[in-house]
Amino acid sequence: MAYELRAVVAEDGVLRGVSRDVVGARVVALRQGLSLVPMTDELVDAVADGGDTEVLGFRRLSAGFGRMLAGWSVAGPLAYVEAEYFGGVGDERAAVWADGALVWGPLDVPVKRWFSRPVGPVSQALRRLGARRGLGGDEFGAVGLDRHRWTDDWAASGVA
Repeated sequence: MAYELRAVVAEDGVLRGVSRDVVGARVVALRQGLSLVPMTDELVDAVADGGDTEVLGFRRLSAGFGRMLAGWSVAGPLAYVEAEYFGGVGDERAAVWADGALVWGPLDVPVKRWFSRPVGPVSQALRRLGARRGLGGDEFGAVGLDRHRWTDDWAASGVA
């Protein structure tokens, strides 16, 4: 099964407030009071600064958008996440900004934390935003990131 996600995640009110005037930003509600803004081609074009598009090892994070995320994080902590899987193999990368600065990551390898089970970078970032894992699951599934398989599907389900 394939899965691909590139998005900004934060508390719903924070994300709706900071992304309100950004062309192409669509806010999609998750569980546990969080929401995401999928990084669609339209949004990437709107926030591109003409510079390097691969900042901090992310595929869709430009330097200009990284600065924008730092600015947004003054309103509340937020994470930028990327995940891509095919046939059970893939990778994740995540970073968290707060108070105007990068405060965690980027991390692209799982660490063992819960009963010797690897915890992926996206789940770790979500935990830093206050998400709690479900019984026998992780933060990724607990907030509902398993609801759609593609970034564009998230965008189609969102509200501007």
